[in-house]
Amino acid sequence: MRHLTYYKGDVTQKIQGNRNSIRSIPEFNVKCCLNNYICKVQAFSDFKFNKQILSAVEEADYTNPTEIQTKAIPSILSGRDVVGIAQTGTGKTAAFVLPLLMILKYAQGEDARALILCPTRELAIQLGEHIEMFSTYLDLRKVVLYGGIGPKRQIEALEKGVDIIVSTPNRFMDLYKKGHIHIRSLRHLVLDEADKIMDMGFVGMIHNILEVIPQKKQILLFSATMGERVQRIADDFLKSPVHIEVSLQATPAHTVKQELYKVPNFQTKINLLKYLFTDNDVFYRIIIFCRMRRSADLVYEYLTKRYGEKHVRVIHANKGQNTRINSIEAFKEGNLRILVATDVAARGLDVSEVSHVVNFDIPIVIEDYVHRIGRTGRAEREGTAITFCNPAEEYHLKRIEALIRQKIPQKTLPKEVFVEKTPYREQQEIAREVDKQKRREDPNYRGAFHEKKDRNEGVKKRQKDRKKRRGR
Repeated sequence: MRHLTYYKGDVTQKIQGNRNSIRSIPEFNVKCCLNNYICKVQAFSDFKFNKQILSAVEEADYTNPTEIQTKAIPSILSGRDVVGIAQTGTGKTAAFVLPLLMILKYAQGEDARALILCPTRELAIQLGEHIEMFSTYLDLRKVVLYGGIGPKRQIEALEKGVDIIVSTPNRFMDLYKKGHIHIRSLRHLVLDEADKIMDMGFVGMIHNILEVIPQKKQILLFSATMGERVQRIADDFLKSPVHIEVSLQATPAHTVKQELYKVPNFQTKINLLKYLFTDNDVFYRIIIFCRMRRSADLVYEYLTKRYGEKHVRVIHANKGQNTRINSIEAFKEGNLRILVATDVAARGLDVSEVSHVVNFDIPIVIEDYVHRIGRTGRAEREGTAITFCNPAEEYHLKRIEALIRQKIPQKTLPKEVFVEKTPYREQQEIAREVDKQKRREDPNYRGAFHEKKDRNEGVKKRQKDRKKRRGR
């Protein structure tokens, strides 16, 4: 039976047993390091990286390894499959990119030896930038593949020879089926934000990719949350993986201060935004997340009237690829104060100085809350996440609080914020949503319309009975 060394803070303990038996011991909730290997890492040089990588790390202002890097890198370098769960903003990208660069070392052959799959084009671009940064002094060739643009240039880049492919699942399979990607040399596969890949409907495609690539491969799964479908992928395709949890699943980063406002309707949410954003020094770089494109466009229209188009942009699935990329770049460079986005950008933004994240709408996919608020408080900087909640969203709020195992502190609506009367149409939408939520909890619940109808019928019946008594 295998010895496993499990970590909780600075305390280590060797336990005789397998992973399932260890999971029954609650005090050891951070799991890593197989075969009695204890990580004693103080600096990136302790990983035995070559000079080229260490120079790039130093130039990128990376000082000390984060916890996920300390625990994941040795296992990846040793060739083990890894399942890594860590909060957003804790350095997961470097945790797999750096050891991959060390393993690959230099350009070799014409076909890719490593494939990194991610859910969105924004995240693919971001990963490409990280690889570019860390491989400054290496001659490794990388190609980033994503949809929304023609594949001609991407195909030309592949034909020149490639060592690392970063891609969304759709574009990878499209080019693979057309014969533009050859996988015979593939030895390393990374699924970044694996749970989001599954949530976006790529389960079957991931199965297809895993079945066609060579069997002798190293697979790495990284995410802030680990859903049931991802666990099934890990059980089916990973060989005795090292499981690393540097925090409990879906735990917000300790650098993010969370706040909650109960707001009755859309227009009052807008009024609250205007009130909060009057302090330019505090609210200097903001991401506003909306659930739907229609909502994002409306928020954008209100804010541009107040602050001008130079300071506000909106990105969602209906925006062109170049528009989205240019907006994100402008936001990263500090040329934009406010970026309005749907969840398409929740995992594709890596900006170190986001002062605030505002959840204008609460996400229905509750795991997205962790990823949204993880856009601030990155790289050990402090940030604030503010959530607006109307009556129809309280159901999702309770589920989020159960997921993150904490109550989000509620703040009183400032007196200066004018509370608008909820329009009739919005009232109806909120009522329908509340009914839907109550039916989920109680299948016998008939809904507000039926309750009103029952009350009216009761009143009519009592009036009829009274008339009968008078007639006697």
